[in-house]
Amino acid sequence: MASIDQALEIIRRGTEEILLEADLIERLKTGKPLRIKTGFDPTAPDLHLGHTVLLNKMRQFQDLGHEVIFLIGDFTGMIGDPSGKNETRPPLTREQVEANAETYRKQVFKVLDPHKTKVMFNSEWLDKLTPVDLIKLAATHTVARMLERDDFHKRYKEGHAIAIHEFLYPLLMGYDSVAMRADIELGGTDQKFNLLMGRELQKHFGQKPQTVLMLPLLPGLDGIKKMSKSLGNYIGIDESPSEIFGKVMSISDETMWLYFQLISFRTLEEIKQFRKEVNDGLNPRDVKFRLAEELVERFHDRAAAKHAHETFVAQFQQGAMPENLPEVNLIAPEGLPIPSVIKMAGLTDSTSEAIRMIQQGAVRMDGERVNEKGLVMQAGQTFVLQVGKRRFAKVILSGK
Repeated sequence: MASIDQALEIIRRGTEEILLEADLIERLKTGKPLRIKTGFDPTAPDLHLGHTVLLNKMRQFQDLGHEVIFLIGDFTGMIGDPSGKNETRPPLTREQVEANAETYRKQVFKVLDPHKTKVMFNSEWLDKLTPVDLIKLAATHTVARMLERDDFHKRYKEGHAIAIHEFLYPLLMGYDSVAMRADIELGGTDQKFNLLMGRELQKHFGQKPQTVLMLPLLPGLDGIKKMSKSLGNYIGIDESPSEIFGKVMSISDETMWLYFQLISFRTLEEIKQFRKEVNDGLNPRDVKFRLAEELVERFHDRAAAKHAHETFVAQFQQGAMPENLPEVNLIAPEGLPIPSVIKMAGLTDSTSEAIRMIQQGAVRMDGERVNEKGLVMQAGQTFVLQVGKRRFAKVILSGK
């Protein structure tokens, strides 16, 4: 069993803030298993690597011998967390939330130990609250207190609507901690207000307030904005080995180190050694290979990771075409400009992006670089287009 100092070293890794660390140490000194709560609102059907920042920390607590509870916010998910939103979110139906929650249950055990994980749904206690209970819960905080939240404050100042039910979200999330008698709650840095609400409500209901651990938000593939399905900059943990591997290889070298810090199971000593190797002249790409293999192996298996690596090298370093090349049929009786073909083939989101990719030398036709944005493709032609390193399509142009 880990000593308190060893446990703290593990818990602190990748953690942005602990409120309050003195409380955490006091709890660890008791030697009793602690109840670790982490809530996930099933507002989208799939988990991505951004979610695993929290899941990894939960797994560390499991390995330290504590009781980990994966809380699915099936009730609060119908409200939708307004954190960081500039407008009111449309509520999900119970059926949508339940379908997403079932997907979560299938995916979460790719990280957590199924034998040591307790899955709970907050509808278990929130469905039982009466109107009087909700009014009493709402009476514990003022509107002024709610408007201290950055997102609410900003929307209020800018004249954007804030629905009354949105004020209920942090209260209900905080009440989850009361119902579960949580010792520790994990959450992203964007959840600080909600996490502290749990502490406040536990005090109100006569419980010892939970310790809060806030973890950084994992940047997406762009290395700037947080990973999000809505932004399209995500790596889904249920994606194919080649997709996961290729997307990891597309992140910047700088972002790679943050991924190692937040979602890799490599030790800090190993990561430090990787940095030294790069500083001594090793290509960062070779270190990124290790990260990509680790993540594919975690969500699939070792054989899949090895195959994804070999396929990536063959495809992108040796110029091989991917398996199952997508085929696109376009009708062009008078021909089509190459930027339009690229966009219509789904290789870019717009013709302006296609033109930009051509100008950057990132477009190839049958292996040859396309340099002329005014090139017009004629009916009867069949060719393979490649945009960037990972986007391919076989295009068939016909006159009718």
